[in-house]
Amino acid sequence: MLSKSITIVSPASRRENNGNWQTASRWAQLLGTRHATTIVHDWCAGDAAPDLLIALHARRAAPALAAFSAAWPLRPSVLVLTGTDLYRDIACDASARASLERATNLVLLQPAGLALLPAHLLPKARVIYQSAPTLAPLPAPAGVWQCIMIGHLRAEKDPATFMAAASLIEAPGVRLLHVGGALDPALGALAAATARASPRYRWLGNQPHERTRELLRGSHVMVIASTMEGGANVIIEAVTSAVPVLASDISGNRGMLGEDYAGYFPVGDAAALAALIDRCVLDTAFYAQLLAQCAARAALFAPAAEQAALLQLVDNPGDQAHAPAP
Repeated sequence: MLSKSITIVSPASRRENNGNWQTASRWAQLLGTRHATTIVHDWCAGDAAPDLLIALHARRAAPALAAFSAAWPLRPSVLVLTGTDLYRDIACDASARASLERATNLVLLQPAGLALLPAHLLPKARVIYQSAPTLAPLPAPAGVWQCIMIGHLRAEKDPATFMAAASLIEAPGVRLLHVGGALDPALGALAAATARASPRYRWLGNQPHERTRELLRGSHVMVIASTMEGGANVIIEAVTSAVPVLASDISGNRGMLGEDYAGYFPVGDAAALAALIDRCVLDTAFYAQLLAQCAARAALFAPAAEQAALLQLVDNPGDQAHAPAP
């Protein structure tokens, strides 16, 4: 197969270090083994025209996708749908809806999101699970049962629920680590106040990706409390490090972990989250169940599988097939 030129439009940058950037960066590496791939913040008419444009985020990348479709109407374009796209923007934002129509291909990061798409768009939609290399867990600090949450402090990630759980946990030895920059100053202030008030809770701020995954590998569980997710990288990194996940009960998390997963808690319910953490510490059979359920999902998140799906998309953008429900 001849090499193609691919441009990935990512509104997020390396500096922001969020899930969208991790997706763009990883895809550039996976596709770069066969195709000439670059990441840009935007694309405008007059810029170098790739054989294929990949745009992350229906609303934020809408101008780039519109410009490319107008300038090069016969060249394929791929729109990768984020959590805010699926669970907010396409319902209320005209530019996001227009992006759905313009793109020649739609990619979702987990299959539960297919239910949010209009029926006429399903033929051009497919699911590609993201991936992470399998890494062995690391020992937690002596005498500490470590629970970690990874995500910048903004409303969609609902970090306040994780903070509130700190004062409700009853099991001994539990430490809550929180990694993420304060995109919302009010939530940053709340994190600082929680750290002062609770010896269990430590807010580490933004950390490099390698350091973050090291902290994850040294944890007993990872919490994702989000109100919306398109297909969270942190879930994949936890599962591929043999760290069970405690997840808010939302469509995006169910699409990643499966409908029968035992580690869900109601969105915003700090008491339910604290009770799950306590149960993980005190109920070894329950903790083993979560470990086994996550291990059963790990093959979905293998880098080779993601790379094969991406290359199939790039090499044959007209072949449409979406994944079955989880």
